[in-house]
Amino acid sequence: MSATPETPPSPSRPTVTEREARQVAEAAREQDWRKPSFAKELFLGRFRLDLIHPHPLPADEHAQRGEEFLAKLRDFCETKIDGALIEREARIPDEVVTGLKELGAFGMKIDTKYGGLGLTQVYYNKALALVGSASPAIGALLSAHQSIGVPQPLKLFGTQEQKETFLPRCARTDISAFLLTEPDVGSDPARLATTAVPEGDDYVLDGVKLWTTNGVVADLLVVMARVPKSEGHRGGITAFVVEAASEGITVENRNAFMGLRGLENGVTRFHRVRVPASHRIGEEGQGLKIALTTLNTGRLSLPAMCVGAGKWCLKIAREWSAAREQWGKPVALHEAVGSKIAFIAATTFALEAVVDLSSQMADEDRNDIRIEAALAKLYGSEMAWLMADELVQIRGGRGFETADSLRARGERAVPAEQMLRDLRINRIFEGSTEIMHLLIAREAVDAHLSVAGDLIDPEKSLPDKARAGANAGVFYAKWLPRLVAGPGQLPGSYGGFKHGADLSGHLRYVERTSRKLARSTFYAMSRWQGRMETKQGFLGRIVDIGAELFAMSAACVRAELLRGRGENGREAYQLADAFCRQARIRVEELFDRLWTNTDDIDRKVVKGVLSGTYTWLEHGVVDPSGDGPWIADAAPGPSTRDNAHRPIR
Repeated sequence: MSATPETPPSPSRPTVTEREARQVAEAAREQDWRKPSFAKELFLGRFRLDLIHPHPLPADEHAQRGEEFLAKLRDFCETKIDGALIEREARIPDEVVTGLKELGAFGMKIDTKYGGLGLTQVYYNKALALVGSASPAIGALLSAHQSIGVPQPLKLFGTQEQKETFLPRCARTDISAFLLTEPDVGSDPARLATTAVPEGDDYVLDGVKLWTTNGVVADLLVVMARVPKSEGHRGGITAFVVEAASEGITVENRNAFMGLRGLENGVTRFHRVRVPASHRIGEEGQGLKIALTTLNTGRLSLPAMCVGAGKWCLKIAREWSAAREQWGKPVALHEAVGSKIAFIAATTFALEAVVDLSSQMADEDRNDIRIEAALAKLYGSEMAWLMADELVQIRGGRGFETADSLRARGERAVPAEQMLRDLRINRIFEGSTEIMHLLIAREAVDAHLSVAGDLIDPEKSLPDKARAGANAGVFYAKWLPRLVAGPGQLPGSYGGFKHGADLSGHLRYVERTSRKLARSTFYAMSRWQGRMETKQGFLGRIVDIGAELFAMSAACVRAELLRGRGENGREAYQLADAFCRQARIRVEELFDRLWTNTDDIDRKVVKGVLSGTYTWLEHGVVDPSGDGPWIADAAPGPSTRDNAHRPIR
């Protein structure tokens, strides 16, 4: 087939170098650590168990309010939501959305003074896990509305007037969406092309946004746009609240995906859309910082729904593998299947521990949880996908068969293959796994860059490098000796975690391995210096080790919490023990791959692929892809398509 020529880049799209793009991302991240962070300390080789144990708990009144709502929501899920119908028709019925509004589900995180329910992060996440088990599309609808849509950025950065104007609407009647991504801009916002040009008391928006979750049905939008620098305007990427029904806004397409078939996700075009300056969130140029800060806790909604998926996978695996017999006994009793069930059970326990711990720390606001939330998102999305994949394998041919087909021939309609499809997006949503690796790695090495960053910055002067060298010498003279020995080498450490199963050894392992992780990071920085940021394979493994250590810590602390409260403590200890043993094997494999890997040869192969060296390998197949550009033209201008916007009233 003949190659299709690429659409030339839009003249309005900013051209930026790699360094400029990194500078934009760096300027947007939070620079200071004003509160302690368990995960940050973990990456530095300091196992601060005191920051997470005893496990923090919600206040009684918050728990009561949360449990009362969960009971109402469960009844609604069981009686009003037909997940199979949503999957079949690729749409959430309007009456279901209306019912959720009346229930208050769109205002779970909004303060009661604005008409919301005022739930804590802990109970908000429990609600998402519950409703997401009934329909993942509904979970995504509610999460996008509250975790990254209008309510969260206004809660953190909005003026009092903005809160009073928009939050009551978001709590009961209006659906909101978050618009950042563009057809040619994903995790590299420095190239953002949508503009917001000041005109009098307004800004005029022009541009195209892609993958606007909730955008098809939204009433209110959070839009990120670039304000040109001019007299009286500092410019930069800026956040706005925009009325979705404004003149000049066109939803040009409702996108369809391999999973989440009820998702109201579209392409939205802005053509000379006037937005009052009073609808700007924060100052000009603060848009990315607002987006990233919003995601610090907003990311927790995604792993919360992954917990719900794990619980469902465990239920189906238990029931099916007890009923299905092979060679004279239930398949669960065959080791090849049993190991998969054990993985699902142990991982679900640990993932719930990670989400609940991170959520409660977010509610208390005593710790900085930006790394914990990111680790929860990364770990939850990856592990939930693996659990669903194992469930499909346990179910065999029935796992590959659709629920409708199973029902049609008289068997229980188990949507295992749908679960696998629905969960796949979580490894991409709100920061792909690869981007999360880089984001977390940047935060994990922040202490090193703070003292020694100028040493590897090619633009710094010799005096700057000299000062950095002196500062680094002082820091490392104190830090490095502490990585040699610690409580993890003392047999009696963490003795309070011995009840039936012995979890103290796992905590000692976390402490020792945390120091090993820090030493490995330091060695890599010494070896590669300024090239460290290009070693994405190494950085990804470093982050994955940290994620496993965080999950082990959370699992042990949760097991002890449940034991102390008399809630299945013996069984919780067993699950935590099983999980930690499984995690330790994964950690050791990751450490081996830090230094023994195929990263170098892989890079050579990639260069060969891109240069056409291996095109002979592609012979013998046909390409069923349609014609057209790889990336659609997103040049600003009026829309030529019908408006697919469908507000729900």
